[in-house]
Amino acid sequence: MSDVNDPCLGCAIVHGEVHPPGGVLARAPGLVLHGVASPSPVPGWVVLTSDQHVRGWYDLDETASRELGPFAARVMRAQREVLGAEHVYAFAIGDVLRHFHLHLVPRFADTPSHLRGRGAFDAAPAEHLAPEALEAAARRLAAALAR
Repeated sequence: MSDVNDPCLGCAIVHGEVHPPGGVLARAPGLVLHGVASPSPVPGWVVLTSDQHVRGWYDLDETASRELGPFAARVMRAQREVLGAEHVYAFAIGDVLRHFHLHLVPRFADTPSHLRGRGAFDAAPAEHLAPEALEAAARRLAAALAR
């Protein structure tokens, strides 16, 4: 298994060297929003990440800390309004990447119960959506956030 921190996947996404679905969708001081970089069973699953190496929320600088809540809320509202999500989960686990990252995972009326909440991380490969579907949802979110 390869080490996502060598070279750093977070840095590669922030600098546009790796293109998850939709690429970088929006930025705020100290923060970058991008599509989830792994296969996903949920359209519109995005990640709000630090643009610097920080272990967790507690290590964000003052500017990024101030931006985080309002930026996350804006993204979650867009996931509900543009994609039709009923609810949006927020997960900050921090066990792998050396960049703080907050997963914003929408839940839809038709989301199967086993994929709700933390279950979205455990989807079987057959449940993953086509890259085109993930890209389309990410682009819709980016357009909404650009307004």
